[in-house]
Amino acid sequence: MITGLSLLLWFVRASSSKEGCDSPLVSNLPQSAFKSSSQLSNSHDPGYAKLNRRDGAGGWSPLDSNKYQWLEINLEERTEITAVATQGRYGSSDWVTSYLLMFSDTGHNWRQYRQEDSIGAFSGNTNADSVVTYKLQQPVFTQYLRVLPLDWNPNGRVGLRLEVYGCQYKSDVASFDGASYLLFRSDPAPSLSAKDLLTMNFKSLHHSGILVHMEGQHGHTLTLELLKGKLFLHFRKGCPNLHMTVKGASGDFHTTVSLGSLLDDQHWHHISIERLRGHVNFTVDKNTQRLQLPEHQSHFEINEISFGGVSAVGAHSRGNFHGCLENVLYNAVNVIEQAKEKQVSGNITFICSEAVDVPVTFASPESFLRLPWAVSRDSVSVSLQFRTWNKVGLLMTFDLQHQAGALWLYLSEAKTRLQIHKAGRVMVDITAGSGLNDGQWHSVELSVRRGRLVLAVDKADASTTTTSFPVMPGHHIFLGGCPNTEDGSGCRNPFNVFQGCMRLIHLESNLVDLIKVQQMLVGNFSDLQMDMCGIVDRCSPSHCEHGGKCTQSWSTFHCNCSNTGYSGATCHSSIYEPSCEAYKHRGNTSGYYYVDMDGSGPIKPQLIYCNMSDKAWMVIQHNNTELTKLRTSSGTNQHLAYFNYSADTEQLGAIISQAEHCEQELSYHCKKSRLLNTPEGAPFTWWVGRSGEAHTYWGGARPGSQQCACGLQEDCVDPEHFCNCDGDLDSWANDSGVISHKEHLPIRLLAVGDINRPGSEAAYRVGPLQCYGDNDFWNAAYFNKETSYLHFPTFHGELSADISFLFKTSSSSGVFLENLGIKDFIRIELSSPTEVVFSFDVGNGPFEVRVETTEPLNDERWHRVKAERNVKEASLHVDHFPGVVQKAPADGHIHLQLNSQLFVGGTASRQKGFLGCIRSLKLNGKTLDLEERAKITPGVQPGCPGHCSSYGGLCQNRGRCVEKYNGFACDCGSSPYSGTFCHKEVSAHFRPGTSVAYTFKEPYELNRNASAQSSSIYSDLTLKGENISLSFRTSQAPALLLYVSSYYREYLGILLNRNGQLDVKYKLQNNRDAEVFRSSARNLANGQLHRVSIRRVSEIAVDVLSIISLSIPLPLSLSLRPSLRLSLSICTESGEMDPEIARLNSLGFTGCLSVVQFNSIAPLKAALLYPDTSPVIVTGPLTESNCGSSSSSSPYAAETTHSLSDHFGTVGTGEPVVNAISSDSALIGGVIAVVIFVILAALAVMARFLYRRKETCQTQQPKGTKPEDSPETPFNTDPHSQSIISDTQKEYFI
Repeated sequence: MITGLSLLLWFVRASSSKEGCDSPLVSNLPQSAFKSSSQLSNSHDPGYAKLNRRDGAGGWSPLDSNKYQWLEINLEERTEITAVATQGRYGSSDWVTSYLLMFSDTGHNWRQYRQEDSIGAFSGNTNADSVVTYKLQQPVFTQYLRVLPLDWNPNGRVGLRLEVYGCQYKSDVASFDGASYLLFRSDPAPSLSAKDLLTMNFKSLHHSGILVHMEGQHGHTLTLELLKGKLFLHFRKGCPNLHMTVKGASGDFHTTVSLGSLLDDQHWHHISIERLRGHVNFTVDKNTQRLQLPEHQSHFEINEISFGGVSAVGAHSRGNFHGCLENVLYNAVNVIEQAKEKQVSGNITFICSEAVDVPVTFASPESFLRLPWAVSRDSVSVSLQFRTWNKVGLLMTFDLQHQAGALWLYLSEAKTRLQIHKAGRVMVDITAGSGLNDGQWHSVELSVRRGRLVLAVDKADASTTTTSFPVMPGHHIFLGGCPNTEDGSGCRNPFNVFQGCMRLIHLESNLVDLIKVQQMLVGNFSDLQMDMCGIVDRCSPSHCEHGGKCTQSWSTFHCNCSNTGYSGATCHSSIYEPSCEAYKHRGNTSGYYYVDMDGSGPIKPQLIYCNMSDKAWMVIQHNNTELTKLRTSSGTNQHLAYFNYSADTEQLGAIISQAEHCEQELSYHCKKSRLLNTPEGAPFTWWVGRSGEAHTYWGGARPGSQQCACGLQEDCVDPEHFCNCDGDLDSWANDSGVISHKEHLPIRLLAVGDINRPGSEAAYRVGPLQCYGDNDFWNAAYFNKETSYLHFPTFHGELSADISFLFKTSSSSGVFLENLGIKDFIRIELSSPTEVVFSFDVGNGPFEVRVETTEPLNDERWHRVKAERNVKEASLHVDHFPGVVQKAPADGHIHLQLNSQLFVGGTASRQKGFLGCIRSLKLNGKTLDLEERAKITPGVQPGCPGHCSSYGGLCQNRGRCVEKYNGFACDCGSSPYSGTFCHKEVSAHFRPGTSVAYTFKEPYELNRNASAQSSSIYSDLTLKGENISLSFRTSQAPALLLYVSSYYREYLGILLNRNGQLDVKYKLQNNRDAEVFRSSARNLANGQLHRVSIRRVSEIAVDVLSIISLSIPLPLSLSLRPSLRLSLSICTESGEMDPEIARLNSLGFTGCLSVVQFNSIAPLKAALLYPDTSPVIVTGPLTESNCGSSSSSSPYAAETTHSLSDHFGTVGTGEPVVNAISSDSALIGGVIAVVIFVILAALAVMARFLYRRKETCQTQQPKGTKPEDSPETPFNTDPHSQSIISDTQKEYFI
């Protein structure tokens, strides 16, 4: 794991900036040690640029004040620099307000010092005399130092005096030429050491080569290899000839880690490798990677170490290192010092030869380099080397002589492409190379001779073409771009500018002297960084988290978060919820969900089944949840079962610790197989939990009790034992229960012992781990005073910080949280009822992100806030409102440095405190325990009630929200739906003969209470209106769907007529005729699902979903009086019945009815789910079905609820049932199929017989006849049957 911290060894090296390494280094230097780009006069010579000196004109000033000026100091030897101080020119208005600091060992190929990865500029002076000193975060080891003014006093010129502080630096150097190596052998009798330490510095002239190779005993090897500018550390075992396999056989290594980038820049880089037992810390410069070695590789002895390459008999490896090593220390032994004393062998020199390449950087869209072309030959040869991260950009262009056209050489999709345009036509178009935006140096050469044009990349990939016209440059060649002028310079760039570095530019084999270009002696340029390559690898180390893939251009980087489960500019924030509890409160139903327990933390998301019931259960499966049977096995004393879970150890630990409750079923079925050998014997069977500790108590018992559930309840089969199985019976018994002690879960191993005796049989089952509740999700605190707050340790979010929480308040403003540093800070506040502000400062000045909402946030409902800040951007999201994202400064500070306590609900100054509740506060994936801290803090209370105001809307279909301390529940008692959110349709498939009758008030109660008072009682109970709804699906017409009748012969029926249209027929008074409302909609008996809603108060309104809506005014006096009976499908009442209703009743109903509701009564739900406690009478077969269900409303998962007991064995006195596949299964299946076929055939014959003898439903039935004794009425399929309406009935067509 890459860490943002430098390894201790880096600081040990930096501590050579030991106390006292702060001596002035400039004041005693001679004037010859100073150089500059120019000087205003002799009295403004750079030699006068010494701090507090008044010689000459009181400091250095260049001839022109522009960004191309510089002041250089030669410290005469490599020196450690720890601080820099600047001053303006004495007695003047000339001073520098900002500058860059460059360093070099050769006076060429400069490198910029950066305070942070993206900060290079230092703030300078505000007047001519005050001194501004900067202590460098990391010391610089260099001989040459250069200061580049960026800005200066606008009312003056560039003026500078300076001092550099530091001390001498001891350097032992060895130079390797690519064929040499240095062989170091350790003590002939080494002791086995648990710790090894290797530190050194290196500077490379080539991008690849082996720096270190260690040979140990038993074939252990360690190799440090530079490959394309990156360092690879290889650990392996077993290959004797490493140098033969290093190339192209990295798979031979057991472990390989990589670190660093662009390390072939000809600058010094620091390396340390520390092994402490099995832990290895690998550091390159400021970045560290830590890795864990396998146990068998954690201890090994080093016999010899080869530096600079790998030795071989008679030949050397081509992969040897070409460059210099410095201060090589192995376990405190100075290897190079011993080499000077000939105590080690090898062919090396002790002077580091330096490269003299002078690069140039094209850093901005305005950058270009113009070179003169004065060659008069008839051939053209131009070559250069470049490195870049961009896929596109102009490398070179020139106009052909005699205005014959133009040539462009540019990058397109990371390939070089050459085009020649002549008279508006493309005469030449060729490409060469690929993948040239990898940051490596690539060479490109253009040559034209005798009509043959060759474009070559890296001297290998070449494209050739012929031209029928001369290709000769005019007066100039432009590199990188064109001037922003319209003076007819002849340079046109229809492509992107080049951003990158170039070097070794040759025109007709002549190397261009870029130093003379810098001095304005040759050519012209704009916005170039001369004598340095300013390329930066923004992906090393990568700021992309959680496996996000980093790609980059010259000025920025991008993280591809695809398939990571995270989002944001750096793949920091999880896209998943942290628990099933959180998914439930988003309205999700049962199904599989990815759960990320720690949000942006290191634990990976895990696919988990969420069983949404009254609680949100997380179900974690393992490899064997079935009932597994064991038989006697001679010679086997114990059976071991290992359980591998769908979540890893870290995920399981987080799930269990975060859950409110966890449990796991543990069952043992036995026949002459003892379990725990109670009361005092050694247990035969035991299990191992999460910590690896063995446990001898069983499901349902207390930890450490060595008992089973029956022992705790004192109802074991044999009272002398604490487990049923310990009775050693010759018949089947079982001990089952759940383990709920969270610290012991999950069960990792089960050891079953007593199975080797004759006749012993056993079966076990370890169920899935199940947990419910989320302690973090409901962790809340109530702030009842503006001066109250909670405080926590300092928040550490240097490079990435995400903060999320929920709040509810009635206050118009208040600070949610605040954390301060010396200058930096971070704060989130409610600034107004409709605005949340996220503000921070990382050293670039205060930065604010504001989200304004269209609805007030102080409405005492829960609102969610999520803020994130990383090196690229800051974002703020509030509820479902559009989020706001603001980009971070391109070259600004990136580290958030805080040092005070974190204040929650207030500020350090106790101003603008927050009044209300804050819940589920998470910082970088870690939840702060608000409740625990609130218990000991005045003015703050733990917990926060009142969740239905926010989550009540999740209760659908008239479900009622019920408050709980941690959350809410949906009461579906008044709803025809069931399920967690009253969202699940309750449906049943009806056949002829199936009916449901719901009695509101039995007739005998009226007779029993017959008196003068009875009528008034029932008059008071008279229904003034009905609200009826149902869904149906059928292909039958005509059909009776629902019938409601009273003891007074009043009724209301919902039916389909013979045309499949919906009729509502009702009679609400004895002295009035029946009336019918008929829909003119299409045939509804089409096998599709239709929803019907009927509402009557002073009118009837009928809504058929997607079909028709009708509203008919009715007299206000109409009413439906109890006692009532409601029937579905078939009416089973006694007494006179409307003839049409009776005829339809005789036909029965074939189809689906769903979510039936009459006012507050759900008769179908009562019949299916609560038949024993409801006044329902069910006739015929009735089973719950999903025939009326529609597609899931959940946007995250389909309704895939599975029974957790699908595979439970049938326990008791019989043998347990296990899932087994036998050879008889096919035969059994065939027999069952034949039986089903015979039954169906018999039913078909019976149905035809009944059809021929069909009779209408009896209009009179003897009193006392039970509905279920009524004969089934056959289904009428006569297409000519009529829906008869009497003359006295009214009929409405809509």
